[in-house]
Amino acid sequence: MSTGTRPAAVELFAAATKALTDRVEEVNRLNVFPVPDGDTGTNMSLTLEAVQTDLDKLAHDAPIAEVAQAITHGSLMGARGNSGVILSQMLRGLCEVAGQADELTPEVIAAALERSTTVAFQAVRKPVEGTMLTVLKDAATAAGAGVKAGLKLDELLEAVVEAAFESVRRGPDLLPVLKENGVVDAGGFGLAILAEGFVAALEGHEVRDHDVSTAPGPLGVQVVDDWDDAEYLYCTEFLLHGVEADRSVLADYIAGVGGSELVVGDSDTYKIHVHTDDPGGVLAWATRMGEVSEVHVNNMRRQTAERSEAIRHDAPPSKPVGFVAVAAGHGLAEILTSLGADVVVSGGQTMNPSTAELLEAVGRVDAASVVILPNNRNIIMAAQQVISVSDRPVAVVPTTAIPQAFAALLAYDGSDDLESISVEMADAAAQVRTAEVTTAVKDANGKAGPIKAGQVIGIVDHEIEVTGDDIAEVTLAVVERIIDDGETVTVLGGEDLDDAALETIAARLSEAHPDCEVEAHRGDQPLYPVIVSVE
Repeated sequence: MSTGTRPAAVELFAAATKALTDRVEEVNRLNVFPVPDGDTGTNMSLTLEAVQTDLDKLAHDAPIAEVAQAITHGSLMGARGNSGVILSQMLRGLCEVAGQADELTPEVIAAALERSTTVAFQAVRKPVEGTMLTVLKDAATAAGAGVKAGLKLDELLEAVVEAAFESVRRGPDLLPVLKENGVVDAGGFGLAILAEGFVAALEGHEVRDHDVSTAPGPLGVQVVDDWDDAEYLYCTEFLLHGVEADRSVLADYIAGVGGSELVVGDSDTYKIHVHTDDPGGVLAWATRMGEVSEVHVNNMRRQTAERSEAIRHDAPPSKPVGFVAVAAGHGLAEILTSLGADVVVSGGQTMNPSTAELLEAVGRVDAASVVILPNNRNIIMAAQQVISVSDRPVAVVPTTAIPQAFAALLAYDGSDDLESISVEMADAAAQVRTAEVTTAVKDANGKAGPIKAGQVIGIVDHEIEVTGDDIAEVTLAVVERIIDDGETVTVLGGEDLDDAALETIAARLSEAHPDCEVEAHRGDQPLYPVIVSVE
């Protein structure tokens, strides 16, 4: 097969594209770093499909220079996401050299990869090692070394492919987040697959499945729900035509309105990609600069959730039973998590989560079945509705207070019998008596008599049983009502109760009940300065 002709070049490109397309889902399932910018495999594949569309328009006898131009133009026009835009620049660099060559030689391969590396790194303002950029750089280095060593074309290409996959394997050593989650970089893996597809077609053998196992264990796919609302929400990309301004002017503006910014192309057509919270503002600016086309705006939080959900559906659960708990307060969430809760839904009194929110939380638990701990009687019914709509078995342990959830989680014995687990957890929760101390927001009448707005009130089993003017005094009074023959008193300090006040209350309870163990923790719950329980 002559490699300097249009048909051969198009066939090789098509073979490389098919190699990636066949493994798109495998690439997609890897964590996307540094940002959850859609699905890497899909974005790279869509970019290559756009190239194929342009190639299909060429005459059969089009010269190699026109083929190179079609690849450059098609990849720029169709680039999707960070990975697609960077891939388009890699292809551009390759074509700048290969498009002028009469024959594919080791020297041409080395020069093309070197130019590809230069163009790709220039396109990224903040290159990250361990990603597809590193894979390309390592492949180019291997090609240069192969030329110096006098390797033949087939030997050099094999060395380039092996260097690419080896770079993928060592990516986790360069990028800690990859190692932490037991994965390799998705873009780098996709690029190595493209290289293998190209070489397999050129040499006439089947595409090989290279091992990308990473120390200390094999490649894994894990769901990482680490989306931070402080990060930019929208992936915004578009083509900008007919701009007289220099690319650096555009790049400076884009860098100031978001992150993961890329501005590539030239004054005829720029491809712009940015993560921002104001896509409308970016597009308004762009329409003042020139003409806009091919606009894509994606919500990355939703993309991440959808990808994670797809992974969970396809991958076997990591454990038999998981737990969803409802709580308001950073401290309470930390305690619940430390006791085994997989997901803590923010909510409680005055902010009851919906069935949909609880269902979404269940979906985030990597377990075959899930127990929900509502921790408020107003949430129990919504939680029970999840049972009939969830994609896995769900049980609701009807806890009405946070301390009951603590006891329920401690009672879990690691078994997988959901029915017996829920019974045992409910029994453990029922052994806990709880009380809350808060402030009356209006005048009322209660079990303890008339209540004035602003008074401190103590609530036992959902009834106001104590009133007073001092939080510590009311706390001691409600404990007297629930102490019975309890052995442990737990005090949870709310966000409006400082550490000194919490320590004082704990000390006074220890003095009043010397036979009990008193534990004080920061719950940081709103509205209730003190939540107290007795077991």
